[in-house]
Amino acid sequence: MAALARCARAPRVLLALPRAGSRVSALSASASPVLQQHHHVHYAVLPHGRSGRSSVSGIVATVFGATGFLGRYIVNRLGRIGSHIILPYRCDPYYLMYLRPMGDLGQIVFLEWDCKDKDTIQRAVENSNVVINLVGRDWETKNFSFEDIYVNIPRDIARISREAGVEKFIHISHLNADMNSPSKYLRNKAVGEMVVREEFPDAIIMKPSEMFGREDRFLNYYANMRSFGGVPLISFGKKTEKQPVYVVDVAKAIINAIKDPDSKGKTYALTGPHRYLLYDLVEYIFALTYRPYNPYPLPRPIYHLIVRFSEMNPFKPWITRDKVDRFHTTDKKLPDLALEDLGIQPTQLEEKAIEVLRRYRRFRWLEADVAEAKPAKTVPV
Repeated sequence: MAALARCARAPRVLLALPRAGSRVSALSASASPVLQQHHHVHYAVLPHGRSGRSSVSGIVATVFGATGFLGRYIVNRLGRIGSHIILPYRCDPYYLMYLRPMGDLGQIVFLEWDCKDKDTIQRAVENSNVVINLVGRDWETKNFSFEDIYVNIPRDIARISREAGVEKFIHISHLNADMNSPSKYLRNKAVGEMVVREEFPDAIIMKPSEMFGREDRFLNYYANMRSFGGVPLISFGKKTEKQPVYVVDVAKAIINAIKDPDSKGKTYALTGPHRYLLYDLVEYIFALTYRPYNPYPLPRPIYHLIVRFSEMNPFKPWITRDKVDRFHTTDKKLPDLALEDLGIQPTQLEEKAIEVLRRYRRFRWLEADVAEAKPAKTVPV
């Protein structure tokens, strides 16, 4: 009772995970300037303890799409500062195994959900003060089109989050999202931004460029091209400029946006420090792996025709026509806020690429010095 009395006098309170037998609990905002709601709560869920995974940060985050590439880095960052994390999932529980040790005992809650069932979305967000939408896929299926993935599902999550009283909603879009893009993926990303803004006006929208990291589908994609004897590039890749961003920097940006009380309603363009021609970037990938680089030009219609065979894969198509268009779209230079505005210094690709690409080297070059590879040529940012 004394603990409850102390909570009642707390001037600022946050929505938190419920205790056993209670419906809603709350967290004080003393450890973080995130969201304030007034509820009587138990001391066990108030921010306390030294910083670290065994403390309580005051952040209760629901992360949709946490089993993807970016999701594991965000969950790891949330767990190490002592956040309570709700992870809705649709996959086999086997794919959740690597997420379980990312938080202390009881801090990570797994919740099975159906993205077309609004009641399960409601259960996932009702006790959270932060909701992060990472739902995405590189290809369409007979059950889920790009419109479903990037427009309808984000709209439902944003609306239900607003109705549930969630204070911070973070939506992941793409730097090149554009209604006029040749890529259906990017067109729907642009529509998704608009519907999220309509449903949740204070939403924080993150627009990363192509992300690279150990499990990415960017550097790994081009490194795997060695199996085909050459790298097909539209116009030799000399008309496409890319500015890839390190996935850890994106995860840090999201955590800092949660902590920043002035981030509501803002849009951030997340890019790396250097800009490259696609031709030069792929050349650097092959130089770092000590593989012969054999690029050849391929007209877009022929490229699309060849890729149709990959799209027949009933499981995970390695490449699609839409991905060809997306990878050959020049990264935009947007006037939006950037990583530096969230206190993050962008990581150079040359510093981290070896972590991704070392496994593509032959044995004799496995421990070769990274400095021996000629750095990729850059273009003005």
